[in-house]
Amino acid sequence: MAQISTINANGVEISVLGNIADESAFISLTDIAKYKNAEEPRLVITNWMSTYSTIDFLAVWEEIHNPGFNRMEFQSVRNERGRLIITPKQWIEKTNAIGMTSKAGRYGGGTYAHSDIAFEFASWISPEFKLYIIKDYQRLKKDESERKAIGWDEKRALSKINYHIHTDAVQKYLITDELTATEKGYTFADEADMLNVALFGKKAWEWRNEHPVEVRKGENIRDYASAEELIILVNMESQNAELIKAGLTQNERFEKLREMARTQMQVLLKNRAKETLKNTNPNLLKGSTD
Repeated sequence: MAQISTINANGVEISVLGNIADESAFISLTDIAKYKNAEEPRLVITNWMSTYSTIDFLAVWEEIHNPGFNRMEFQSVRNERGRLIITPKQWIEKTNAIGMTSKAGRYGGGTYAHSDIAFEFASWISPEFKLYIIKDYQRLKKDESERKAIGWDEKRALSKINYHIHTDAVQKYLITDELTATEKGYTFADEADMLNVALFGKKAWEWRNEHPVEVRKGENIRDYASAEELIILVNMESQNAELIKAGLTQNERFEKLREMARTQMQVLLKNRAKETLKNTNPNLLKGSTD
């Protein structure tokens, strides 16, 4: 499944597919078009594409990035008699274009284009709106680069592996034959939510109510944890498994785990601050030399 992110352009949500950090992401033209016409975004896109300046721009982009671009078919489209009218699907099929794609589906569907093309489209709609898009796109790009630098994906994978250690302890020490299937499910969810409250300050359902867009993408509260929170979560799951084995009540375990989360977060944030300071240009830490 393609990675999905969301740009927030001054309150307007725009879907992004792919990896922003390596410049391979495609931005939803459909979502951008809704800024101009929320009812018929397809017409907005077609109107933009049905100008010679637009298809000339698209052709140049394809020639730079796409060895398989059908230049002859492009010339045929451009030189057709009568008014120029072309849709994204027609452009892709006729010229073998790769800078644009169409996706079906209720969520995440529509027309997407490489960021170069999406920004050009946004400029046609509104230069001001384009700047809002670029601003939040750069924020997403920075966040993604930082996640890679700190090994966020590896830490998230480790937390998922460690989750099984935690659930095994719940299964062995808290699940009894007397519990119904529903009650067993509640027990697992209850233990997971205890960790969520201790670390994030809220239960999973509370986060879901606050983030309906992310829920539709199949994401959960732990997908938005920082690298430090993921490290602590791994430690908490291991510790909770041991406390369950030791026979402590949930209230007793919660207090110990919450204190553990606070202490470890303080240490990790302090270490991160030291690393940031160490990597800072020493000249920036000095006063003015004028």
